[in-house]
Amino acid sequence: MEWNQLLSGDRIRQYTHKNEKDYRSEFEKDYHRIIVSASFRRLQDKTQVFPLDKSDFIRTRLTHSMEVSSIGKSFGKAVYHRIKEYNPNARIEEAQAVEIGDVLLSAGLIHDIGNPPFGHFGENVIREWFRSRLTDKGLTYKGKPVVSYLNPQMKADFLNFEGNAQALRVVTKLHSLVDAKGMNLTKAILNTIIKYPVSSLEINKKSGDIKYKKMGYFYAEKEVFQEITKGTGAGNNRYPLTYLLEASDDIAYKTADIEDGYKKGRISFSKLQFELENNKYTEHQGEDEYKFLETAIKELGIRYEKGLKRNYHNAEVYAVQNWVIGVQRMLIEAATYSFSKNYDEIMAGKYTKDLFEGTYAYYLAKTLGDIAYEQVFRSKEILKLEAASYKILTFLLDNFVDAALVYDTEQPKTQLQDKLMELVSDTYKYIYHVYAEGKTEGEKLYLRLLLVTDFISGMTDHYAKTLYQELNGIY
Repeated sequence: MEWNQLLSGDRIRQYTHKNEKDYRSEFEKDYHRIIVSASFRRLQDKTQVFPLDKSDFIRTRLTHSMEVSSIGKSFGKAVYHRIKEYNPNARIEEAQAVEIGDVLLSAGLIHDIGNPPFGHFGENVIREWFRSRLTDKGLTYKGKPVVSYLNPQMKADFLNFEGNAQALRVVTKLHSLVDAKGMNLTKAILNTIIKYPVSSLEINKKSGDIKYKKMGYFYAEKEVFQEITKGTGAGNNRYPLTYLLEASDDIAYKTADIEDGYKKGRISFSKLQFELENNKYTEHQGEDEYKFLETAIKELGIRYEKGLKRNYHNAEVYAVQNWVIGVQRMLIEAATYSFSKNYDEIMAGKYTKDLFEGTYAYYLAKTLGDIAYEQVFRSKEILKLEAASYKILTFLLDNFVDAALVYDTEQPKTQLQDKLMELVSDTYKYIYHVYAEGKTEGEKLYLRLLLVTDFISGMTDHYAKTLYQELNGIY
């Protein structure tokens, strides 16, 4: 893979007329398209960790995406200088390093734009719902199981529903500007957000290759995927900047989850210290990776002492907030080092791991994730909110899928089914009709099921809750 092609400014729909007085790069234009979009704004009311949270200082998908974007931007010149340090003959120019930063800036903003309400739990609910209903004894259409109309990939798409694949669908189709091409972003940015360049039939979590961990696109976007990856030259390889986007995401959420959990009272300062010091990796003492973790642990205590000496009102808050920033810097440096060290393998499409595996930051990243899962995600507050979220999403899927099965068909419909389909976004229904034209009955049925997941995935947490209450007569 070569940067001249990887950093493709081409779009699926090319401009018919270019404004010669617009001096922005194609990637800068994309940044503006994204931040003014309704799809991006809706992230302000979508869960990062705490569903339906009333606090105004806890992160949402919007603030998380902005943090990922900022971290991604910082990688541009950093990796360029490190690459040149390790491999002076590497074919990468400083001007391309600027473009890398610009691509990651925009990709960071949209990497979660396809996530349904209630965070990753929402994805799990959708998958679970379809796994229990796309069976021979489940959903039916014209007296036959719905699953009998679907080809293997169509079925697998729903059984493995994925916010990453939905993000590609949002920006290439659902966010309609002038046609059914979505935001019509540059191929470089689109390829960056395809974390897993495989279909739902190619998922193989045991392969040892990260690109097979999840699916990257739906059957409906197969041709879009092929056009993007052909344009950038990435083909079926993992796009190089995807590694940096994923690292940016990991850095942002692994540190933010700790900070938000602390501010929500899910983990105290003393408990944080205890969990850091009593991590799972003590048997690795003496290894460079463990020494790096020890340094981070000691740094939390140093920040606390500094807060006391400076007479801060709350030395613990000062320590946690500043420690998180310091840890982010340590992880950024580690990811930069890893990308540069593994550069040749990455560019050849042969690197199979994330950027932290095999680096001195590995145990630090793992420990942060362990603490967040055990102390924050497993808290009673979140478990209760997730139980409520499950009931909301299950109800919406039950009712809207039932209505969508007979939508746009000659099959008899109840008044309720008609009314429910009237509630679905006109834009989403327009996209359905555009891509359903000329398709087989099975393909149309598949697209109607996607119409429901499109509608539900586009909801904010509070809209999903409000719609559930209204449809149940709860006021």
